[in-house]
Amino acid sequence: MSTPHHPDDPGWFCVRTQTKREHIAAGHLRELEAVEVFCPRLRYRKATRRGKIWWVEPLFPGYLLAKFNLAEMERAVTFCQGVRGLVRFGSEIPPVPESFVESLRKEVRNRSVEDEETLSVSPVIEIGDEVEIAHGPLQGMRGTIVSVAPAAERVKILLEFLGQEHAVDVDLFSLLLPRRPLP
Repeated sequence: MSTPHHPDDPGWFCVRTQTKREHIAAGHLRELEAVEVFCPRLRYRKATRRGKIWWVEPLFPGYLLAKFNLAEMERAVTFCQGVRGLVRFGSEIPPVPESFVESLRKEVRNRSVEDEETLSVSPVIEIGDEVEIAHGPLQGMRGTIVSVAPAAERVKILLEFLGQEHAVDVDLFSLLLPRRPLP
């Protein structure tokens, strides 16, 4: 159980940002002397018409976390470029528990390759998984993974069409993957 937040102590608060401007708001907030910012991002591969590219987007689109003294810095934070306001419930601005922010930071740090705010994720797929093809000539067909070649980013799927099962080799990034619970 966390200790209650005292209003004169710096605390973590959820800051609402302008759409797709989380990084801009984070940069401007970092210029304020008494404000600490945590704006975690996800980095993952995505298939596009130009090929596979690395994609980076915020873990919490439209939000970031900032630690500051609410009584002293609320106005400066609220009027920072890229910020739309603080998350409120009625007239109350609730603090985010320090333990939550620290555990999230630790998780991102442990799985990061670029910096302490960017979490790299890869698709997790296993033999036997039921998947659906998201695009291409076989779009919409469902099948079962029978082999995985992670280095080539290819999988072999057993599909049933024309009354028979066929093993088809497809790009990993053309699939809708099954949802898995987080470890």
